[in-house]
Amino acid sequence: MKTFAEFSNVSIFNVKPDGEIILHSGTHDSSDQKIIHNTDLENIFAGKKVNFLYTGPSGIRYFVSGQPIYENGAATSALYVMSSTEKMEQSLTSVRNLLILSGIGAFLLALGITWIIAQYLSRPLLKMQQATRKIAAGDLETRLDINSKDELGSLAYAINDLAVDLQRYRDTRQEFFANISHELRTPITYLEGYSQVLRQELYETEEEKNKYLEIIHDEALRLQHLVEDLFDLAKMEEGKISLELDSVNMSEITQQAMRKVELKAREKNLGLLYHEQGTIKAIRADKKRMEQILLNLLENAVRYTEKGTIGVSVSYHSSAFVLVIEDTGIGIPNDELPYIFERFYRVEKSRSRQFGGTGLGLSIVKKLVELQGGQISVSSQLGNGTRFEIQFDRQP
Repeated sequence: MKTFAEFSNVSIFNVKPDGEIILHSGTHDSSDQKIIHNTDLENIFAGKKVNFLYTGPSGIRYFVSGQPIYENGAATSALYVMSSTEKMEQSLTSVRNLLILSGIGAFLLALGITWIIAQYLSRPLLKMQQATRKIAAGDLETRLDINSKDELGSLAYAINDLAVDLQRYRDTRQEFFANISHELRTPITYLEGYSQVLRQELYETEEEKNKYLEIIHDEALRLQHLVEDLFDLAKMEEGKISLELDSVNMSEITQQAMRKVELKAREKNLGLLYHEQGTIKAIRADKKRMEQILLNLLENAVRYTEKGTIGVSVSYHSSAFVLVIEDTGIGIPNDELPYIFERFYRVEKSRSRQFGGTGLGLSIVKKLVELQGGQISVSSQLGNGTRFEIQFDRQP
């Protein structure tokens, strides 16, 4: 036990049941016997172990463990082992200091990584902020070069799409104002010029006079039609247009509209074909607006068709009514088809000047169809014609 005590740097006390020390070894003063308590001795000789902390006279803390020593199956003495906790506390202090330093280092490292990640993540947001400010300032050619597949990428794509839409809207609006100015200037010029001719009696015959009056009448009607289109579009944009829904006979309305454009079609040697399929069943719609839809589509077909035919098909089904207007005209390019129903939009601007029109007709048609619960679609092949299909679901 002495060798063990010296080797392990501990102090050992071997104690009798009455508290007398049989053996002492180690650096601890043997006169300090405060570690020996009667209660502990009773527990030890009862076969139990005791463990406790003890602070010596010099202030050094010890861990004390006591247990019995048996001879011939009976506890004859108690063995106390005292070990200084100074090195253990030093180790714990070192570990504690290491943990504190490690915690501070980890915090600083995490802070740095967070800052780097924040900079990396916020860079696209800063780009988006700059791009949206440019777009708001009118620079609609601004585009974001962000190709990620996450939410930021989706937001960037949405901003780019918004810029494209705004740019297209601005361009078509500018084109619209130019077209409106042109369309207004032409009839106003005719009205002013020919009215001056009549006022100053610069005509030679009554036939010439009547010709000038007819021109004035036609230009007045053209101006009235343009103003009505603008007024209707404005009301529909504001949601203030009123519909008088009633049961209407679409076959009757369709043939009536065809009779109104028959003269224009005949002047261009175009054939007007009408086909009807199914049993006639009334649908709930606004008669006046349905005729306006048909006239707009038929007049467009006549305007953009130089030869061939214009076919109108009316089909009655158990659950739907389908109206098809198909021509053999110049057609619409595929890249223009997605935009033809947009307000102010005109297909091939120079060609539109040649054939007339303001770019309002199809926008008005689409809005009127949708306001009455229908759907309109278009298909076209450049040089071979265009096909418009309108469908209304019949109410049970």
